[in-house]
Amino acid sequence: AGLLGEGLAATLQNPWVLSAFAIMMVVMALSMFDVYQLQMPSAIQSRLTAVSEGQSKGKIAGVFVMGALSALIVGPCVAAPLAGALVYISQTLDVVVGGSALFSMAMGMSVPLLLLGLSAGSLLLRAGRWMEGVKTFFGVLMLAMAWWMVNPVLANAVQMAGWALLFLGYAGYLLISKKSGKFAKACALFLALLGAIQGVGLASGGRDVFAPLAHLTGQAVHPAAFQRVSSLAELERAIQQNKGKIVMLDFYADWCVSCKEMEKLTFTDPKIKQQMEQMLLLQADVTANNADDKALLKRFGLFGPPGIIFFDSSGTEMQGKRVIGYQNTAKFQQSLDNVVK
Repeated sequence: AGLLGEGLAATLQNPWVLSAFAIMMVVMALSMFDVYQLQMPSAIQSRLTAVSEGQSKGKIAGVFVMGALSALIVGPCVAAPLAGALVYISQTLDVVVGGSALFSMAMGMSVPLLLLGLSAGSLLLRAGRWMEGVKTFFGVLMLAMAWWMVNPVLANAVQMAGWALLFLGYAGYLLISKKSGKFAKACALFLALLGAIQGVGLASGGRDVFAPLAHLTGQAVHPAAFQRVSSLAELERAIQQNKGKIVMLDFYADWCVSCKEMEKLTFTDPKIKQQMEQMLLLQADVTANNADDKALLKRFGLFGPPGIIFFDSSGTEMQGKRVIGYQNTAKFQQSLDNVVK
């Protein structure tokens, strides 16, 4: 899944595909809300149970077969969360993160079962309404994932409105539900606060999902002033017209989460901004993934954003100075120091 996501990530980032993924997440979420039951047909479940019970116990091969068949039998319990994890992985560009996520999910599912088995049932929680709460929580997480997926193609105001409705809606459900305990109601108040912040920010003219009230406090983030280049010809022309400055070429896409992290968390640091102001800042927006975008990426041997290339004052790429992937403030400061020294 991680390799497939790396190869197709840019191609998949168009409104139709993103909407299809989001709809699938919503459909999965509905199963968590008991709108319908996502499960294997009962006839197949019965056959699998019979085969599993027929395995000889105590032998490694038999135990392995029993475990594999049990995973199919109890599939409805994990199918939706697993599908959500796979869809998320397909939207990232990091194979290691993808593999690690699935491995961590497998360990997270298996270790508690091993501990419960070793405890001979003494640690086993009794079935109750808390299980319904967990299932609903997973459903809300899937709705949040669906909204997050389509955010890159939506206006900031629409994004904020969606998050406000989701937070306030879940908070309202927890507050009015008779099944909610004190902890759930405390969480509901926190979610209601988050929703209210998004709502107030939207109503007052804020357009930053991550800092909805920044415009009211005077701490609004002003992005770095990049000059956009959309083709190799434009890039070469901009470099030729450069007046003795170091050139920084940033590859960006609206669907690239790491790009937005760099934009909002790294490029806004005062010291980094001061150093960047001494450079010619160019940005290749490869959101559309058209022929020109692919040519730019291929020219520098990149699979996709984020990626930053530095050129000296004569227009020659500075070898060994590339920045690939997200870097926090401290790490990027070191990269810039390495460029300018």
